[in-house]
Amino acid sequence: MSVESSPTDSGSPRDPEAVPEPHEGSTGAPGRGLSRRGLLALSGGIGLAVGAAAGGAAATLSRPSVAGGADLVYPFFAEHQAGITTPAQDRLHFAAFTMRPGSSRADLIELLQDWTYAASRLTQGQDVSVRGAFDGGPYLPPDDTGEAADLPASGLTITFGFGRTLFVAADGTDRFGLAAQLPADFTELPTMVNDFIQPARSGGDLCIQACANDPQVAVHAIRNLTRIAIGRATLAWSQLGFGRTSSTSTSQQTPRNLFGQKDGTNNLKAEEPERLAEHVWISDGPTWTHGGSYLVARRISMTIEVWDGLQLTEQDRVLGRAKGSGAPLSGGTEFTAPDFAAIGAHGRPLIDPRSHVARTNPANNGGIAMLRRGYNFVDGNDDQGRLDAGLFFIGFVKAPARFAAVHTNMARDDMFVEYLKTTSSSVFLVPPGIARDGYVGHALFAS
Repeated sequence: MSVESSPTDSGSPRDPEAVPEPHEGSTGAPGRGLSRRGLLALSGGIGLAVGAAAGGAAATLSRPSVAGGADLVYPFFAEHQAGITTPAQDRLHFAAFTMRPGSSRADLIELLQDWTYAASRLTQGQDVSVRGAFDGGPYLPPDDTGEAADLPASGLTITFGFGRTLFVAADGTDRFGLAAQLPADFTELPTMVNDFIQPARSGGDLCIQACANDPQVAVHAIRNLTRIAIGRATLAWSQLGFGRTSSTSTSQQTPRNLFGQKDGTNNLKAEEPERLAEHVWISDGPTWTHGGSYLVARRISMTIEVWDGLQLTEQDRVLGRAKGSGAPLSGGTEFTAPDFAAIGAHGRPLIDPRSHVARTNPANNGGIAMLRRGYNFVDGNDDQGRLDAGLFFIGFVKAPARFAAVHTNMARDDMFVEYLKTTSSSVFLVPPGIARDGYVGHALFAS
């Protein structure tokens, strides 16, 4: 199991060593607090009282020890960023940002430093800063919005990613002097069948994936990191998710998606370091990317009402698995390898070659595998009374081209595609883990 996948007590909210104390007027690097611009953003642009941050005590509310997911605390500083192989939590808030026009390289670095410091506290169950929600003085806006003050850490992980436009803008501009560090593997995805991509909810210069076992904890993280970005980056789009649609650890049962199917049976697991090295962790290209991964995010709407009208046998045929047990139609249990050559009494393959399992299985895609980490979503309904619901797919791969190869094979004639419509598509490069004396993407700017 990778280091990021193990809960730890050493970074608990009551551990004074979890997040070093900040210093007034700092650069924002971990252990030195938020930059003055970050504090001004939290304070709504109002001037700060001199010495307020330096004199504050750590915002560590007393919280009960709860068994299960509520009191889980995952380490923030590690070889890989948390939120990839970490056992998938139940809730998601995903957000993409664009840097404001005219922002400089220094602005970008300062924002990443501020985000790193705040995230290192939030993931340990602390407020976003030492002054927090209640200790900044009665005549200043609170540094922290406070809605998670009485909640435990709930296994919160915060994962940062960089969009391709951070390196080269759509018009070819090298805004931050990073074009030379753009990996050759960081390619755009081809247009797929049933892609109805909405640009307003796709792409971005930066992304943040906040996962937790309490939705309020995840939303609190994105809300406060968005506040810190004021003046430097703007929230472009976001997505809430519930009910994980895959397992990233052998300790977890396979969940079901909104079609009622077991989802992600053959997903890569944290307990498979060799396969993760082969399929997930970047090892080629610029050194600063090594140990990172590519995050593919796609908002896939499901035609719930149409699917609900299909006979059970047809639902099974489309997927290639028994809906109840999750076993492949060639026989066995959920985790039995599908036998695509097995022939039934009718003289045809037991698993239809156009089924979802047949089209996406590594055996039929040159051995390509990915680590899935998606979530269900229900965003109300449309004007015809149909649910606006589906899967917010998140997958981690070693290179975007690997995902494109599998999805192209799926889109060719996978029967499942008839019931899906993709409305958002994005790719982000997730840098490797963060050192205690660094910040997210530190090696990129030192290259």
